[in-house]
Amino acid sequence: MNKVIRIGTRDSELALWQANTVKRQLESLGYKTELLPVKSTGDLVLDKPLYEMGITGIFTKTLDVAMLNGTVDIAVHSMKDVPTALPKGIIQTAVLERAMTEDVLVTTSEIDYTKPCTIATGSLRRKAQWLNRYPHHTVVDLRGNVQTRLQKLKDNPWDGAIFAKAGLDRLEYLNNTEITSPDFSGTFENLSWMLPAPAQGAMVIVTLQNDDFTTKAVSKLNNTAADICTQIERDFLRKLEGGCTAPIGALAQVVEENIQFTGCLFSLDGKTKIEVEKTIDKNNNNGGVDAAIELLENDGAALMKEIKLEIGK
Repeated sequence: MNKVIRIGTRDSELALWQANTVKRQLESLGYKTELLPVKSTGDLVLDKPLYEMGITGIFTKTLDVAMLNGTVDIAVHSMKDVPTALPKGIIQTAVLERAMTEDVLVTTSEIDYTKPCTIATGSLRRKAQWLNRYPHHTVVDLRGNVQTRLQKLKDNPWDGAIFAKAGLDRLEYLNNTEITSPDFSGTFENLSWMLPAPAQGAMVIVTLQNDDFTTKAVSKLNNTAADICTQIERDFLRKLEGGCTAPIGALAQVVEENIQFTGCLFSLDGKTKIEVEKTIDKNNNNGGVDAAIELLENDGAALMKEIKLEIGK
């Protein structure tokens, strides 16, 4: 075990938390590691909605290049940010035990949902689901790392902003129903009705296909249940051809011997919702694809075409 495994990661506080988690786990198995943070385009450009930037892989491309040119050996990602098709030569090697999948609404004061409100999020999925439930509200774009978004919520006259609960929890900002960030004071509530992004709450590690030593080491960290469930969700996403540019939600959960799956597709304005629910056998490798086909045949294909036309304008 003389080789030092060089770990590539984005340099946000949350990304570094994730990378350090992998670092500790590998070192507990006896491997030597080194952390190499880099900035991605998605972290540098904060004044455009993600879908306007050619979103697929916007947070991962810099690390892909670093791996392929030999600068780092592995990359640690929030799995929901990773394109469903990896670059040639890079393989998915481990999905860590999954954290909470929910979204939460963070606020600085109490909200009256019956009145017009302004909610901030940079996610088309969250925007569409919010407008589906609250069509009289306004949704504005919000970009940046967790700390930046909390600061923007503090500085703007918005009623609330939507965050992934797992990220806030990993940064230790959650305290009962309060947010206890060093520079932000507010509360949060779980959005149990909002379907998460495919693979939300999961961390994935990718390695180089021709690096047997590193791939073998990293594979020891794989969590089977998280691997199976996120694969179903990402297969669903890939079949719908959504990438990160369509309002698509998906959640697969192990229930006894099967997988309970729910997937949804929304129009950009949230007015149209198409949902599919299925019980999938753990051994069915096509469960996510089957669910996507069912949704596409239930008016989903026409809606996806409409979404792509609108985004392309």
